[in-house]
Amino acid sequence: MHIDVLDLRQFYYRTRLGRAAQKAVRDRLVAMWPEAKGQTVVGFGFAVPLLRPYLADARRVIGLMPAPQGVMHWPAGMANVSLLSEETLWPLETGAVDKLVLLHALEASDNPQALLEECCRVLGPGGRAVFIVPNRTGLWARRDRTPFGFGRPYSRGQLEAQVKRAGLVPERHAAALFAPPSGGKFWLRIGGFMERLGQRLSRSGGGGVILLEVSKQVPARPRTGLAERVRRPLRVLEGVPEPLAAGRIEGGDM
Repeated sequence: MHIDVLDLRQFYYRTRLGRAAQKAVRDRLVAMWPEAKGQTVVGFGFAVPLLRPYLADARRVIGLMPAPQGVMHWPAGMANVSLLSEETLWPLETGAVDKLVLLHALEASDNPQALLEECCRVLGPGGRAVFIVPNRTGLWARRDRTPFGFGRPYSRGQLEAQVKRAGLVPERHAAALFAPPSGGKFWLRIGGFMERLGQRLSRSGGGGVILLEVSKQVPARPRTGLAERVRRPLRVLEGVPEPLAAGRIEGGDM
């Protein structure tokens, strides 16, 4: 079940809690991917609030938004780079993406495995993706006043198992949103401190959301055996006597 794009925009750009959540998750993403110079960066779902740091140096930034959710112009004040897309049929060439970010996508999908296979298709060899999903044991997944309270929350083990089935390789994980999902002044005031403290103390995940980085590994093509045959060529003429040198006759001289 996808959330309407108007509700997502209202939360992330019009509420203090949404802006705080946007910063907390974006900071973790940037810590994982400090730059994307000359690369193609794509977001799916409602990932555009996290992509702004890459606009300056990336070769291309694209924000794909699923049809059931709807689409909005992004980035504000600049040429639009967001577009509406079918969930499992993206208007991108195979292997065209270097970095891919999914937010409010996987947990809302009716067919998450097909969505992951589409992610695998568009990633280039060695390409990276970060899947951001609600933590099943976190407070944010239990509060339906935020977008993280909708859809299917995940544990890290569940998320890793699902991406592996799509042929993607888990590389590392992180967590964000350690402050409670409250718009109260006190919690917003200490939210930054709680985020920093949570990052230092958390070793097994924690937080309201899980960030899982994966890579696309293309296996080497199997050997054809040609090299071995070249090293051991066929001895077609084995057993045939070698010809005599010109000007020599056995048993005498010319």
